[in-house]
Amino acid sequence: MAARRSALFPWPDLFAPPRPRPHRAVHRTAVVPLPKPRPAEAPATRPPEPPATAERAPSADHGKAAEKAPPADHGKTADKAPDDKAAEQAPPPPSACRLALTEEIAIAPSVPDIRGPGACGGEDLVRLEAIVLPDKRKVSLKPAAVLRCTMAATIADWVRSDIAPLVAGLGSTVSELDNLDSFECRGRNGVPGAQLSEHGRANALDVRAFKLANGRSILLTDRSVPRDLRESMLHSACTRFTTVLGPGSDAYHEDHIHLDRMERRNNYRICQWDVLDPLPAVAPLLPAERPGEAPPRQVAAKDNPKADAKSGAKTDSKPDGSKSENTKSENTKLENKKSKNTKSDDAKRDAGDSDSMESKRAATKPQPTKKRRQNRRF
Repeated sequence: MAARRSALFPWPDLFAPPRPRPHRAVHRTAVVPLPKPRPAEAPATRPPEPPATAERAPSADHGKAAEKAPPADHGKTADKAPDDKAAEQAPPPPSACRLALTEEIAIAPSVPDIRGPGACGGEDLVRLEAIVLPDKRKVSLKPAAVLRCTMAATIADWVRSDIAPLVAGLGSTVSELDNLDSFECRGRNGVPGAQLSEHGRANALDVRAFKLANGRSILLTDRSVPRDLRESMLHSACTRFTTVLGPGSDAYHEDHIHLDRMERRNNYRICQWDVLDPLPAVAPLLPAERPGEAPPRQVAAKDNPKADAKSGAKTDSKPDGSKSENTKSENTKLENKKSKNTKSDDAKRDAGDSDSMESKRAATKPQPTKKRRQNRRF
């Protein structure tokens, strides 16, 4: 029957239910034995390590897969955003200027770097709020100026070393600096499309005036301020800054002084600030008298009319006694008239008494008079 069935049904297990497969034996890794404890008599070359826990030894296949697979932290770092990487990076160390600009010199907290449109902005920026004088008094900047550290340090040194001693000669101290403009992303003189100004690089400051502790204000472009004081400020500013623009440079700097530290070739500097004299209180009505040491003026020739008894002509005389060209021409005309009169007289004499009689009769004959037409007004 079995042979018969095998002949009729060559695949007896084709429609039979699946048989349960035997479970394979799970290969367990061997436990790594712990090392023997170090003997107490052995010298201590390094600090003792904490006891290791029992771990299973990896299999051969597991080691190969571990070599092929990437490390566990690699995937995490790839998923991190660039902002996270920048946050993890340590901030750069402070510059030498930042270390030198302490609170004993100026109140200038650091400001993050500015990255504006184009080339606007800068690095190593500070917010200059006040300048500390050697006597611990503070000169506040109103408003506070955002500048590069090097520019802020130069401003502080200028006020501490030059401006404060000059104002001390007036019997007072500096209390405030009137800041017209500091950092601003714009072209030169505020003209659209012009070359980038040093204000856009946080490397310039516009100073309008200094205010004193006694309430007085010193405008740097005011003519009423003593000329010696303004000239001293001019020389000190042109010594410390590479660009100084004021009255006389252009129409944009008539009411303030522009200061910056622009770097040029061969250390070229620009100092254009006209220190003008004060205007008179009352305008003079008459010109000033001519000094006696001045050379004599050249006076133009004057006309001296002289009536000629015969011709009635006017003659002009010069200082050297010579006659002018006009008098010469008039004399020639008079001579021509005289010659014509003499010729007519000779002709009349030759004509005889008849002409003289006719002329007498014509003179005695009454001449007809014209009637004046009466004006008629309507």
